[in-house]
Amino acid sequence: MRWIAACALLATPALADSAWVQPVAGGYEARIVTEATACPVLKTAHGATPMTPRMAASDKFPLICGAPLQPGVHATVNGMPLPAPAASPRRILVLGDTGCRIKGAALQACNDSSQWPFPQLAAAAAGLKPDLVIHVGDYLYRESPCPEGKAGCAGSPWGDNWTTWQADFFSPAAPLLAAAPVVLTRGNHEDCTRAGPGWQLLMGPASPAPCDRHVPLYTVDLHGLTLGVLDDAVSGEPDLDRDLAVTYAAEINSLAHAPGPVWFVHHRPTWAAITGPLGIPIGGNLTLIQAALNNRAQGKPLLPGHVELQLSGHIHSFEAINYDKGVPPQIVAGNGGDNLDVTPKNLRGATFVGHSGVRVADGLSVGGFGFLLMTRAKAGWTVELYDSEGLRTRQCRFRDGRSKAPRVDCPG
Repeated sequence: MRWIAACALLATPALADSAWVQPVAGGYEARIVTEATACPVLKTAHGATPMTPRMAASDKFPLICGAPLQPGVHATVNGMPLPAPAASPRRILVLGDTGCRIKGAALQACNDSSQWPFPQLAAAAAGLKPDLVIHVGDYLYRESPCPEGKAGCAGSPWGDNWTTWQADFFSPAAPLLAAAPVVLTRGNHEDCTRAGPGWQLLMGPASPAPCDRHVPLYTVDLHGLTLGVLDDAVSGEPDLDRDLAVTYAAEINSLAHAPGPVWFVHHRPTWAAITGPLGIPIGGNLTLIQAALNNRAQGKPLLPGHVELQLSGHIHSFEAINYDKGVPPQIVAGNGGDNLDVTPKNLRGATFVGHSGVRVADGLSVGGFGFLLMTRAKAGWTVELYDSEGLRTRQCRFRDGRSKAPRVDCPG
């Protein structure tokens, strides 16, 4: 079977250096996880920059180092070439919810590529040569030991440590990390009770503190497009946190001052749906909806007017949704590797928690593992859907605000 060879590899995971480039508050940063005892030097055509430790090595993580990197600059670290940040990326790849689930009785066959396809998916995605990757969160799902006798996950590491992060994300994602800088959105699996300390140390946009419940929103300037990246890891869908809603409202409203157009990037979608009783689409995040209502109560729009698109994960499917009330369209890309969710093909008529009054004008979901590639076009962006083997399965179009009201259209 396909998992037998992989099982032998996973039984004795080997530590290795991993390097990547990510946007942070104020620019881009090159990072490396290394078994060395001192941070290496980042080499560019402009000279060498000593990398600085984010935190000293511990019993759970090797040394992690970072250094700023300017757009357009090619660099190497420890002989590994790093992707140069594009000032104005034209090909943006989006994926999320990529880890392999091992938690109690919930067991995914991490050693079977048909059950956990992220390694081949990441390689296929890298082959499309994106300029930027947006990961919409949830990287580490291996929270419990694989039970004795379960061949599908035998030999898998578990817990918030480098061996598990390497198995669940950094090793399979290596081709993608070498292809383009990556936006690393925080997911609910990276809250402080799960893999939050590791996420903040490895991927956090600012301080490598042990774990912050909430990391402030930051923006990524793409020269003609701004990404607003919100940390909504702890906002459970049916649980209203009024204090957090106030924080979210202020951070989301700050996007009104960012150069437009803006894409609002966060893990948990505000208005998206799964299949409920009798097949009715249901969903919505009560705290994020309350944040939008807080802004409306102050005479502001639910989302700032020049926010043209919402990008999220969390629901393990692809969804494209257009709303009424002037709310910008939503794309959900949570089908990167973890067990898939059942979602209705037609999302019109979805019932959302709370009382925002937002309704789905039209929307659909597409099942199966995969990712999407957004490519700049004359009147917006093409949105190509790919399966886990890298085969294109569908083409949609995101029409931005340059001509008419923003919307996502998926013919057929």
